Amino acid sequence: MHIVSAPVLEGWALLSDEQVVTRVLAGQTALFEVLMRRHNERLYRAARAILRDEHEAEDVMQQAYVNAYSHLRQFDGRSKFSTWLTRIAVHEALARARRRGRYTTMDADESSVEPGAFDTTPDPERLAISNELGTLVESAIDRLPDGTREVFMLRQVEGMSTEEVAEALNVSEAVVKTRLSRARGAIRRELYEQAGLAASNTFRFLRPRCDRIVSAVLERLA
Repeated sequence: MHIVSAPVLEGWALLSDEQVVTRVLAGQTALFEVLMRRHNERLYRAARAILRDEHEAEDVMQQAYVNAYSHLRQFDGRSKFSTWLTRIAVHEALARARRRGRYTTMDADESSVEPGAFDTTPDPERLAISNELGTLVESAIDRLPDGTREVFMLRQVEGMSTEEVAEALNVSEAVVKTRLSRARGAIRRELYEQAGLAASNTFRFLRPRCDRIVSAVLERLA
């Protein structure tokens, strides 16, 4: 498998994920790169939300792509390909976090959680290091509880629907709504009302990193 040139990638831009998958399964395996480049940022944000470590998140991304490619015929189209792929990355990230004892899911009865229960106290050292607002948003997201960070990242930052997030994380839509509401409240108190921040530019996965992940996965698949 080789890296596809930019003009060729642009030529496939109008095809849906599902159409690209069909062509990959038909033998045009190089087109798997199209899917990776489309979804690198979403997978990074999902894995980063769970692990809170960018290097581990990149490792998870690579393994998720390898797993997806190996089991591509199992994609049955009942959900969007992007949701199916995100679910694979989430599963890989959660497994890694839990193996290292660094992840504690919130209680099932989340109605008992008080609005002020989240730790949103700013970290003085991090605030002193950087005055950039994007860094402050990322810091606030990192302080959200396990189970809430990934809901906020996928629903608020990535713009996935409640149904898609519920499917990707294997929780109910009610849980997604509850966790999102709590997360929004916590972050709003810390940042949004004071600075009017937008979350769309946080945890970006830009071209150089995108190229590195694509190359590493293609080498593993070759």
